[in-house]
Amino acid sequence: MDKLDAIFSPESVAVIGASSTPGKVGHDIFENILRGGYAGTLYPVNPTARSILSVRCHPTIGDIPDPIDLAMIILPPKAAIKCVDECIEKGVKGIVIVSAGFKEVGGEGASIERQIAEKCARAGIRLVGPNCLGVINPRSSVRLNASFSARMPKEGNISFISQSGALCTAVLDFAADRGFGFSKFISIGNKADVDELDLLRYYHKDPETDVIMIYMEELRYQPSFIDEVKEITSGDRPTPIIVIKSGKTAAGAAAAASHTGSLAGTEAVYDAIFNQSGIIRVDSVNDLFDVAIAFSTQKIPSGNHVAIITNAGGPGIIATDMTEISGLKLAAFNPDTTQKLRKFLPPTANINNPVDLIGDASKDRYEHALEAVISDENVDGVLMILTPQSMTDAIGTAEAISSIYKTTNKPILCSFMGVVDVSAGVKHLQENHVPVYRFPEDTARVMGKLYETTRWLTRRILPEYDLAFDVEKASEIVARCLSEGKTVLGEEDGHGLLQCYGFNVPAMQLATSEADAVKMAEEIGYPVVMKIVSPQILHKMDVGGVKVNLSTPQAVQDAFVSIMESARRARPEARLKGVLVQKMAPPGIEVILGVSRHPGFGHLIMFGLGGIYVELFKNVNFKLAPIGRNNARRLIRRIRGFEILNGFRGKPRADIEALEKLIVGLSHMVTHHPQIKELDINPLFVHEEGKGATLADIIITFEE
Repeated sequence: MDKLDAIFSPESVAVIGASSTPGKVGHDIFENILRGGYAGTLYPVNPTARSILSVRCHPTIGDIPDPIDLAMIILPPKAAIKCVDECIEKGVKGIVIVSAGFKEVGGEGASIERQIAEKCARAGIRLVGPNCLGVINPRSSVRLNASFSARMPKEGNISFISQSGALCTAVLDFAADRGFGFSKFISIGNKADVDELDLLRYYHKDPETDVIMIYMEELRYQPSFIDEVKEITSGDRPTPIIVIKSGKTAAGAAAAASHTGSLAGTEAVYDAIFNQSGIIRVDSVNDLFDVAIAFSTQKIPSGNHVAIITNAGGPGIIATDMTEISGLKLAAFNPDTTQKLRKFLPPTANINNPVDLIGDASKDRYEHALEAVISDENVDGVLMILTPQSMTDAIGTAEAISSIYKTTNKPILCSFMGVVDVSAGVKHLQENHVPVYRFPEDTARVMGKLYETTRWLTRRILPEYDLAFDVEKASEIVARCLSEGKTVLGEEDGHGLLQCYGFNVPAMQLATSEADAVKMAEEIGYPVVMKIVSPQILHKMDVGGVKVNLSTPQAVQDAFVSIMESARRARPEARLKGVLVQKMAPPGIEVILGVSRHPGFGHLIMFGLGGIYVELFKNVNFKLAPIGRNNARRLIRRIRGFEILNGFRGKPRADIEALEKLIVGLSHMVTHHPQIKELDINPLFVHEEGKGATLADIIITFEE
């Protein structure tokens, strides 16, 4: 038996702080449990009231003669901590603290919350809250509405987690309007104990939950989160998890020393966590419902080829455009399908995809078209669009669609456009669990999310690389640099560190005079690149501190003078150590690798096509370390423009496997050395297949 059963399916509930005054939280929660038809035994606890809503009151929980599974505490912090002691003594199995005034206000409230959490942990009692709406289980065997929402939702197969109590009441109202049912519903507030991962584990084991929805403000992250959730979303019984994360526009660091830091805001961390866990992220509460409705039918496409059936050209075009944006493709019908459509549709209809039935389409026309395309092996899903014309039979069309829907495993998503004229058809589809939306772009967007899950479930998993790293030497380099007070490393020290993790470093020497530079260039071999070396100058190009492809002694001499003068003019306060003379890297495709450390989460690894435009176009992807071969592979392949690496227009394919290994090495490096705060390798030149990659510019920043 799971300890959270005492929260979701208690046989007895005590409401501590129950009130006889309507409008008070203690009154409304007690009334909601009572009026909701709770199947267990309910006890109000209040030392000054004889009864509440005709139910006998008890002065304390200790005065209740029977065992108590769940205690709902609606008391201020100082009274709540005393009450928790009484609950522990009583042997209560679960506690929900609804009242506020704890961690969210800081000071004494935060201290009391910590004490309560510690007491519950020692006693083995699971705690929800404080500062939460409560918990709801609409199942007929439980009928528990232990919340301050007066609305008991319908039964369904979707479970909900929210950090915001206030949002929950709006969600319940919204769900009622859309005929939406829940299996479990909870607000977790301050998460003093029970958090998202606890509930994800519980919901995944719950046979009555097929889909999980989350409203998240911040995640209490733990290192096992990604691996555990990955098992939930792709294990023996995959459970889709759909999340809306607030605060998306606050992404980005205010000030950062590297390209990676400026690109890798907190939202990039969340995107990486969701992506690596198989969690589907949406942008609005409306999208949350739209996607959850589709997943609740437990029908996902086997591929991304869809058919569109419409009775109006304009909406069909909109759906087609959104289909492409959502990662879907229009299916090419096989000849049998085309033959059937030609037989049943009028000559003016378009029998190609998207299928246009013409405005006067009857329910029979819709039925024949849907039967034809849904049986086509080239079609993975269907988008049905209906616009209300004077002759449109919305309810008849809905009945025809729902009848076919029951006979197929392929998803069918409907858009019945309008409100009044299509309402009967919409209601019929909702009652028969056929996903229906108001606009065609919504149907395409949701189908795209279904296909996202298909890609996740069918992703390729390769054996990990067996790589060896010189951790001992790397640790010596890190320790030496820190002991010397170096918090920013350039090529001098940084190259040695990266070499320990498999990176190919071109030969280099530090010149302090023109003569030194020429001598070193001849020893290294032409052509060379020359770069300013200064702890105060991180982005060398910005100060004219880089000269490339130098092939003669005179060019090297002139470059030394030019670089030093440009750096002095641009940054007169900077300490110039000299100019680095470095073997010019062989030609290759420029990419950027980066790392940014986020407290509470760890190191975020970035990959993108590199060069000076990386911040302008922001064409980068992220993964949270540690990552292995498979995540490195996906990190590279999901970049816009991956084709450039993969042999675009007959050009040689880049050494993608070498790049994958370097990303894995980079992950190991930052995991072994958590002192690394930020890192930029821009550019890394990736050569032709079999020829590896070469480092060029680097910056490594340590925590001070």
